[in-house]
Amino acid sequence: MNPPVLTFFNNKGGVGKTSLIYHLAWMFASLRKRVVVVDLDPQANMTAAFLDEERIEEIWGNTSQGSTIFQCVKPLTGVGDIAAPVLQNIVNDLYLVPGDVNLSSYEEVLSSEWPNSMGDNNLYRPMRILSSFWQVMQMAASKVQADIILVDIGPNLGAINRSVLLATDYVVIPLGADLFSLQGLKNLGPTLKSWKSLWQKRLDNWKESLEMQNYPDFQLPRGKMTPIGYLCQQHSVRLDRPVKAYDKWVTRIPNIYRESVLSEPANPAIEPVNDPYCLATIKHYRSLIPMAQEHRKPIFNLTSADGAIGSHANAVQDARKDFKQLAEKIAHQIDLRL
Repeated sequence: MNPPVLTFFNNKGGVGKTSLIYHLAWMFASLRKRVVVVDLDPQANMTAAFLDEERIEEIWGNTSQGSTIFQCVKPLTGVGDIAAPVLQNIVNDLYLVPGDVNLSSYEEVLSSEWPNSMGDNNLYRPMRILSSFWQVMQMAASKVQADIILVDIGPNLGAINRSVLLATDYVVIPLGADLFSLQGLKNLGPTLKSWKSLWQKRLDNWKESLEMQNYPDFQLPRGKMTPIGYLCQQHSVRLDRPVKAYDKWVTRIPNIYRESVLSEPANPAIEPVNDPYCLATIKHYRSLIPMAQEHRKPIFNLTSADGAIGSHANAVQDARKDFKQLAEKIAHQIDLRL
């Protein structure tokens, strides 16, 4: 049985997505779940969070097959096949498939093979390419017997993200309390439904093809893309953005999520604080963030030796409690036993 693939996605950037995945990966690992993180954002911010620049330069300078997510799929742009990923072991039970800025060049390949996958013959190659990210994820998970795969992607609705979402079992949507996040949420729901429907047509087309008999061991993702909830960023008090402006947007999230993502009727009585689809409100940890980045560890692993003393020490304990609760809630939603 394949481990669940969980992708955090909003086509509006700046919602703390990468930091969120980074901390959840560490938390799941601390709860003795074996985690594979796959960095599929061409900006490679997740890779930069886990590894220092010297190590990243070394990995990117090594163009051998499998060293990054791009080096895994690059052979498909020629006459080769998917290369097995070389995982970076961060700590016990936590592994990374490094990102690569060159991944953006793969967008055109995915775009051109999308229509080809609905043809009458020669379907294996386009289906292999469109499912290549899923294939790499499963290879990585199989290598270390992973319990869960966490995926980071960029904020857009392009061909790379479409292929990533096709490989995804569950989707979590991080949101800021602003117009742009809400507009992204409105766009995201219909897009996920469209991609899911179009992928099902391609799966049906493949099953009806004569080629399928020639590749009996070729597996494809189901494209479940099941939304399990959203996350809100906590309001950060600023003189130019009073609490009233924050409340204006945050109170609209539950119903936009229901209407656009779940196709459910609005419920005027629901607010994020009592909305079962709101997985958590992510706090602003302020000065703890740069401290954690400097020591290349999650907030909740900071110690007094790192400078987490006094009120910072209390905030570290709060962060551990918050992320543990979030990990437990997500695990419950995706039937992952902790």
